[in-house]
Parts: sequence; structure tokens; C-alpha cells
Amino acid sequence: MQIVSVQNLRRFGKPIVFAACLIPFAWLAFNWWQAFAGQPHDLGFNPNETSNRFSGDWALRFLLISLALTPFSRILKSPKPILFRRMLGLFAYFYVCTHILSYLWLDLLWDWAGLWADIVKRVYITVGMTAFVLLTPMAITSTKGMIKRLGAKRWQRLHKLVYIIAPLAVIHFFMMRKGFQLEPLVYGAIYLGLMAFRLKGRRRS
Repeated sequence: MQIVSVQNLRRFGKPIVFAACLIPFAWLAFNWWQAFAGQPHDLGFNPNETSNRFSGDWALRFLLISLALTPFSRILKSPKPILFRRMLGLFAYFYVCTHILSYLWLDLLWDWAGLWADIVKRVYITVGMTAFVLLTPMAITSTKGMIKRLGAKRWQRLHKLVYIIAPLAVIHFFMMRKGFQLEPLVYGAIYLGLMAFRLKGRRRS
């Protein structure tokens, strides 16, 4: 007997997960509203850096969570977690866009030439923008209509870019942090663990 049906997950689970995924953005937007209004906020002494890091952290988290859903589905022997994979992947892209807009707006003041100069000169930004460029076609082709247009095999090949994007995102995160910090290593270990689980599943099949 199924405790929660697939139909109920689509009807009730997806809106709940969608709302939960917006909580970090709502927190960031509220605190910037407070900052611009001259009210107390939680962005710290360097709000620009807090905004950049916060949005980037959540982009990486959602990306890794979306990758974890397939192994989680195999462990549970249920396809239900897969229902949320596309949504979480798109939220990863949403927070990547928020991360880039935060940097472009708050740090560069919409200086597009300055952005290009940073991409060329700063390796960690080059790595991060490469991940963003690769992630963009995945986000664009995430709809059922695009799957039909591309064909299942071509679509699957395109979406395997995530296995390049995720390590690039982890490297970008690691390079941004100054000195030795545990958090980037944790994210790297999570990615390696997910890939090890995937390879293990392939060998069994």
C-alpha cells in the first residue's frame, strides 16, 4: 500500500517543494529590501559579498540535490523522487542567474566590459561562467516539448553535461574561498560520492 501516491505528490508535493525552494531567495530579497530602506538586516558588514556567496551556495546545493535524486530513487526503489528532479534543476539555474546578477549589479554596477575582463583574467570566474554557459541549454530544453523536438537520445546526451557542470561548480566554489575551508571539500565529497554510486549502478546493470 502506497502511503503517498504519485498523483498526490504532483498535486500537493510539488507546490510545497516549489515554495520551499523559494525561501532562500525570499530571505535574500527581504534583507535587501531592509538594507535599501535603511532598516536592520542580516547581510552583514559586506552585503554585496554576502549576496554573491549566499546565492552561489544555494545554486550549488540545488544542483547537487538534483543529482542526488536518482541515487535516492534507486535506494528507495521508487520513482517518486524523480518527480522533483526537473524542478530542482531549474531552481539551481535560477540561483545561478541570481548569483551572476548579484555580482553584475552590486559589484560591477552593470559594467559589461568589466564582467568580460573578469572572465578573462580571473580563473575562478572563468570556471563559473563556463558552468553557467553549459547549464543554460539544459534549462532551456527542460520542457516536455523540447524533449520531443530533440528526441530522447539527443536530449539525454545534452543533459549529461550536468556531470561536467557539477565539478566545475565545485571547483568555482573552492577557488572563491580563501584559505583552507571544510565546506568546499564537503561539496566535493558529495559529488564524488554521487558519481561513485552512479558508476556502481552501471556495473551492476
